[in-house]
Amino acid sequence: MFHAPDLDELREAAQQRAARRREARRRQQEENATAEDPGDGAEAEAAELAEEADEAEQSTGGGVTSRRRRRRRRGDVDMELVGGSDDDPPNTVTRVRAPRAAESATVDEVVAVKGSTRLEAKKQRRRESRQTGRRRQVITEAEFLARRESVERRMLVRQKDNRIQIGVLEDGVLAEHFVSHTQQDSLIGNVYVGKVQNVLPSMEAAFIDIGRGRNAVLYAGEVNWDASRLEGGPRRIEVALKSGDSVLVQVTKDPVGHKGARLTSQISLPGRYLVYVPGGSMTGISRKLPDVERARLKKILKDRLPDGAGVIVRTAAEGASEQELTHDINRLRAQWEQIQERAGSTKTLAPEMLYAEPDLTIKTVRDVFNEDFTTMVVQGDEAWDNIEAYVTYVAPDLLDRLQKWDEDEDLFVNQRVEEQIQKALERKVFLPSGGSLVIDRTEAMTVVDVNTGKFTGSGGNLEETVTKNNLEAAEEIVRQLRLRDIGGIIVIDFIDMVLESNRDLVLRRLVECLGRDRTKHQVAEVTSLGLVQMTRKRMGTGLLEVFSEPCEHCAGRGVVVHDHPLEGRTGGVPGETRDQRPNRTDRKRNRRGQGEQQPARTEARSAEPDAAEKAKAEAARTAFATIAAATHHEAPEEAEPPRAEEPAAPAESRPEGSGRSRKKRRGKRSRNRGQGAETAAEQQDEGDTGSPAEPAPAVEEPAAEQGSRLTIKGEVIELPQGHAPSPRSPPSRVPA
Repeated sequence: MFHAPDLDELREAAQQRAARRREARRRQQEENATAEDPGDGAEAEAAELAEEADEAEQSTGGGVTSRRRRRRRRGDVDMELVGGSDDDPPNTVTRVRAPRAAESATVDEVVAVKGSTRLEAKKQRRRESRQTGRRRQVITEAEFLARRESVERRMLVRQKDNRIQIGVLEDGVLAEHFVSHTQQDSLIGNVYVGKVQNVLPSMEAAFIDIGRGRNAVLYAGEVNWDASRLEGGPRRIEVALKSGDSVLVQVTKDPVGHKGARLTSQISLPGRYLVYVPGGSMTGISRKLPDVERARLKKILKDRLPDGAGVIVRTAAEGASEQELTHDINRLRAQWEQIQERAGSTKTLAPEMLYAEPDLTIKTVRDVFNEDFTTMVVQGDEAWDNIEAYVTYVAPDLLDRLQKWDEDEDLFVNQRVEEQIQKALERKVFLPSGGSLVIDRTEAMTVVDVNTGKFTGSGGNLEETVTKNNLEAAEEIVRQLRLRDIGGIIVIDFIDMVLESNRDLVLRRLVECLGRDRTKHQVAEVTSLGLVQMTRKRMGTGLLEVFSEPCEHCAGRGVVVHDHPLEGRTGGVPGETRDQRPNRTDRKRNRRGQGEQQPARTEARSAEPDAAEKAKAEAARTAFATIAAATHHEAPEEAEPPRAEEPAAPAESRPEGSGRSRKKRRGKRSRNRGQGAETAAEQQDEGDTGSPAEPAPAVEEPAAEQGSRLTIKGEVIELPQGHAPSPRSPPSRVPA
């Protein structure tokens, strides 16, 4: 017989469940408070035991009651004890819970990673890239067309003296540069059968001999574990590879400095429209393509991929027909089958190259030249034949965009490419508005410093001026990174901005300009000091390494170190001593443009050091002698007797130092000015009687001889004769 449920019982049961939930929440809050304040642990434990005792559910049919109690104990393992204390009901199970492990704030010991460090780092990078990929939006078709039409791209190819140079111009400005047939030929993409030389488990790396002199390195993150046949064993490089083993590898990075080439055992073969990945199982499509084109390509490749292989669709596949994609897949699959056949042949002995990438001309046309370029101008008959044949074979729709340069003038000179290359080799780059960039390359990273220079803005305040300069610098930095082929870690020091919106604007402009860069890159966070961190994949040798070599004197450091301190290098212009610097008067005279013929200091700068030192000492002695003679004569100029009636003395009787000689010596006093009044009277009487004037006998004065030497600040100065300082007459002041 059916009985209707009792509403009161249902209501009471619901209230009990709600009360238990509230108690559970309150208990959780108290546990958190206990973890924060260990002093209240006893009270919290007692409250917890009391609350847990009321958590048991009783059966409505008068069944046996079951309770679970918890309490803390010392140890690190939980325990369950059947039974309880005397006042507990039967069938009570007591669970003794281990205390929480105290979290130490600092770790003083080295913590090892479980498994392979490089594999863990690779997982983290993939995880971060997936998160970044979810945030990245696929561009629409309108945005794709707008991006293409906003820039006019041209490609210039010049063949000269068995050297081929390729330049990519964007709106007439050089953006990328490639060169081949030099000592810096790239190894990227070549496939080798290498021989393992040694394995370093602590570095998780193996050194492989590929027959190119220096051993290349294969890291654990680049090992093809499926081909290693570990059969469920640990993924350790010392287990997968042994010294003397032969391994199939591909070069991913060229040797740089003292580092050897970098290898991978996960082979990939690039084609015109896609990259063939043997052993892969997924299909990737370039994010630079619009969403409509991505859907079309995915539908075409869905049924045409071979088993056990994957592909990565390139940007050049835009508009490619189904037949062209199928032909590209079949050609790359045939190449892989030939590589496998040669690798398994008994005639192949490691180290040996199995596949080589085509030369720079064909590789650049394959990877770079696409629908975005308006024209390709080629100089050189051999280069023209190779490019025309390749484009006719793989992309006949682009054949009408090829042009041959038949002019007598050099192609790069006509397009001012040589001039831009020379500027790109300099350390300092000037912005159109007057600002500048300073690019320094170190062993660990490349540092870019942004300066305002001569840019002072046009109205507005400092924040507006700085932001405009940073926006212009962001565009130029991206162009310099592409042109100089700078890779690795890059740190950019923009000028400090106050507003957060301006900082976001500059960072957004930098990311937008990097959208034109086909090399893999990633812009990291902005540091607390306002530095922008980014990474760019290092593909090959940079522009500076191709056109330069280390200095044999400084070994590329930029300075020559001596074993003793250098004189006159405390500051100022390098290479200019303190005595050679123009003084303030000379600088003012040069600015005013006066044409007076003065003793130029530039002559002293260009003179030899010995002649300059002698001239300096002679000038000092002359100056000190003039000052001492003017301030130590016996009587002032007014006290001299009138000389109006004195007749002109013959030339042979003139005392030395008088008349014209006094003017020639620029203010020096005559020899007879120090003689007494008696000598002057005798000369006057002889002139009145008409007798010939006879020279006065020289009177030797030992005191005067001794007083003709004056020491000023340790410098001994010879005074002119007749100007010895008199101890009785006070020194007269020289009028200013």
